[in-house]
Amino acid sequence: MGTLPRNGIVEVTTSAAPDQVWDLVADVTRAGDWSHETRGAEWLGGATGPAVGARFRGRNGKGRTRWSRVCEIEACEPGRRIAWHTVPGRAYNDSTRWTYEITPVDGGTKVTQRFEVLKLGPVMDRLFYAVIPAHRDRTEALRGDLEALVALASRPAVVS
Repeated sequence: MGTLPRNGIVEVTTSAAPDQVWDLVADVTRAGDWSHETRGAEWLGGATGPAVGARFRGRNGKGRTRWSRVCEIEACEPGRRIAWHTVPGRAYNDSTRWTYEITPVDGGTKVTQRFEVLKLGPVMDRLFYAVIPAHRDRTEALRGDLEALVALASRPAVVS
């Protein structure tokens, strides 16, 4: 039986301005608008936005399977970089770091998404490999997420 990849990276370039991309990435409550797996999120413990140490609960789903994870912001450079990790708990003792970097480029923005598995025991690794085949190679799904993110960021603002 195989094992899951321990890291991955995808990048896309968009004509959207860096602040338009940042506004979406930093608002974890909107992740369901562009993610193939995240359905939504809510800030925890009185947090109202991204800051180092702030926590949120991400609600996820794939097919009929649903789960949620508490995440903690570990890096926040407004307009440039945000990173969080899933907090190990009783149900899920694993942890993965997710990082988004926003880099201004000529005519727009380069968006880079990385994941790094920080903790995953061999039993859970093989179980996730067997039960969640989509996690065996996440490259195209994550690229699709970034393409949806930048498409959303590129939409003109609606003024009412």
